[in-house]
Amino acid sequence: MTEKITVQDLGKPCEQLIDIKAGSLMALPYPYDGANDHSTIAQLKEEQKKRYEASLDGVLAIGIPKPASPAEEKALVAKFLSGLSKLLDKNDNWTFLQPLKFSLEYCARCQTCNEACPIFVSSGRQEIYRPTYRAEVLRQIVDKYLHGQSKFSRWFLGNNVELNWTTISRLAELSYRCTICRRCAQTCPVGIDNGLITHELRKLFSQELGIAARELHEVGTMQHLKVGSSTGMKPSAFMDIKKFMEEEIEEKTGRKIEIPVDKKGADILLIHNAGEYLSWPENPAAFAIIFDAAGLNWTLSSELVGYDGVNYGVWYDDVQFSRIAIKHAQIAKELKVNKIVVGECGHAHKALIVIADRVLTGDLNIPRESCMPLLEEIVFSGKLKLDPMRNNFPVTLHDPCNMVRLMGIVSPQRRILREIAPQFREMTPHGVENYCCGGGSGFAIMQSMNFPSWRSVISGRMKLKQVVDAFQDVISPDVKKFVCAPCSNCKGQFRDLLNYYDVGAKCGINYTGLVDLIVNAMVDLKQPYLEVD
Repeated sequence: MTEKITVQDLGKPCEQLIDIKAGSLMALPYPYDGANDHSTIAQLKEEQKKRYEASLDGVLAIGIPKPASPAEEKALVAKFLSGLSKLLDKNDNWTFLQPLKFSLEYCARCQTCNEACPIFVSSGRQEIYRPTYRAEVLRQIVDKYLHGQSKFSRWFLGNNVELNWTTISRLAELSYRCTICRRCAQTCPVGIDNGLITHELRKLFSQELGIAARELHEVGTMQHLKVGSSTGMKPSAFMDIKKFMEEEIEEKTGRKIEIPVDKKGADILLIHNAGEYLSWPENPAAFAIIFDAAGLNWTLSSELVGYDGVNYGVWYDDVQFSRIAIKHAQIAKELKVNKIVVGECGHAHKALIVIADRVLTGDLNIPRESCMPLLEEIVFSGKLKLDPMRNNFPVTLHDPCNMVRLMGIVSPQRRILREIAPQFREMTPHGVENYCCGGGSGFAIMQSMNFPSWRSVISGRMKLKQVVDAFQDVISPDVKKFVCAPCSNCKGQFRDLLNYYDVGAKCGINYTGLVDLIVNAMVDLKQPYLEVD
């Protein structure tokens, strides 16, 4: 469609509502400022288009099969309407009902939030990606089909949205075109939270229609509960990795450190994102080195769910979220630890420290903290012998949305980097105004069909620009430099994003965690902890 997309257009049948062209995307800095074939989103195969509802933007994140008959379409529409009614009922949605109603009822449609959204701006300002678009669709459906539309609301809201299968299937896909970074909510003059509306839409589709991203539900939550980890890592494999980390620690430090597991009565239960153990075991190993040097009384857990701080339910389903949050608390209670400390994982911070307060009550309300203030305390305690010149290369800091914007943890990681990295420089903007890595809300692990291509070209585009901009004065690939990303989910996105654009070869940029940089600065290492050359 060439004319401006309206809210009503979401329900109008057509082969594809929008087609994203490379030439319309936000420009990137040098060396990506010329013709760039990386900016083309992969096309779906014809059989995929026939099987799945792909008429929104030609991208499939969740891959909803097309209904087999009009009767099936009608039943799905009825389920959606039933779920929407529950979403607005205090008996069915006590978790986020008040902020949801506020966000639905008080938006002034000023569109102030548009320019705050990295996906909207990166896409060349595609109308369907603006933060308020999906919210306006939902408001019209609520007003027309649940409340009975008044003359005033019809005048104020504009065109009517038809509630049909086309609307619903596109709305489902559209709920996975937002990383729920909540930059829009931060910008809104009255605090309307379009990220929350996105979350509630996902919840409606999951809990009422059984529609969710496979990587979040089947591979994520279900595998986590049945196997022990969202990665599929069983407790026996976890113990094997523990031994591997201990061997690596001895090789690099010359010290034999036994990583404590299932130690009862410890002060701290440290919980990592299980992705660290499989993809970046040097990160949990670095925690072990630091905690040992600081003389902390801590432990890991080998119990099912206990060694994996992931809780993908926080992005799509309150029921699944609660099952894992309660299990984490029960493990901490059984080990009789004083508190839980969450490692370098932003979404585990959100799930276990913030949102879990809604379900962890009574003796399950175990104290839960971020690792960032603790690391700051250790670094400035004098217990570690540090030489900043061991990190004498350019470093910039990525702010994970759920640590920084959601929780306000801004200064600890910065104080540490200024202490241990002489060439530290900030991205613009940074802190609470940071941009999402592009892999938030589960995107980093979603590999469905052509979605990874969209994630790199659109969702992560603003973060790529920020990173390359931060290093423009040393952009030559001969100068090795690092993005410090203190979040496993963000590191997964950086891995894919930097590979997609060949940033290592073109710019000499790599990524790492915060504790890795701390350990790399320790003077008593037998060999460097990071591979800089």
